[in-house]
Amino acid sequence: MIEYRWAEGNVGRLSALANELVQQKVDVIVAGGALGAEAAKHATSIIPIVAAGVGDLVELGLVTSLAHPGGNLTGFVAKLPATAGKRIEIMKEIIPRAKRAAVLWNPTSSDTKLELDITKDIAEAHDLAVEVHGASNIEQLNNELAKISQSNSELLVVLTDPFMFTHRRTIVRAAEQARLPAIYAFREYVDDGGIISYGVSITDTYRRAAGYVDKILKGEKPADLPVQLPTKVELIVNLKAAKAIGFTLSDSFLLRANEVIE
Repeated sequence: MIEYRWAEGNVGRLSALANELVQQKVDVIVAGGALGAEAAKHATSIIPIVAAGVGDLVELGLVTSLAHPGGNLTGFVAKLPATAGKRIEIMKEIIPRAKRAAVLWNPTSSDTKLELDITKDIAEAHDLAVEVHGASNIEQLNNELAKISQSNSELLVVLTDPFMFTHRRTIVRAAEQARLPAIYAFREYVDDGGIISYGVSITDTYRRAAGYVDKILKGEKPADLPVQLPTKVELIVNLKAAKAIGFTLSDSFLLRANEVIE
């Protein structure tokens, strides 16, 4: 039996939902994203927790080390901060004359600040001015997307965060309407009409998390199960979406993609 809880993009509900699961006395909790993992960890120090689609669990203070997590939480990392810088490099490569980028992020997300810092550093190194837009609820998101569409930004970079991921269709649609080339961390954005994603397969982290759930249900302890880093990074391109806004991608770039959606 599975007890399922979803915050529907309202991260303020996560603590209450985690507490509900604890009260249900579940055998193990699978927590999605850094905020979900933090909520679960704050709710219980006893029930095993497997986090999926998260960032650096050591930096978040949720585990002692990657090799020996300690405590009741382990998990699978889907965020590699270095890929945030690579996304800037990719966009500068395909839009070499670009001078201004909009960056969309959730300032309440615990592990996204490092991504933002790296994004700013790499952008500066490539002579790219950054305009930062923060949103942590749907009203703020719609307001910031409207500002981005009216700005003189030549490209959009969306940082990784459960809130942004939940509302990815809204973000993708706004970028398309503004005819603004955008790059994302996860392929789900591209599946929903985004142009480019570069990052870890978040779906793969959940699949792999199921293996740890099985181990825990058979008696192993989270403290003894190493936090697993991503096994691959993928570049996904939606050529149909690019053509829809009149954005041209070179054949050489398309050949580098792990998958091209036509």
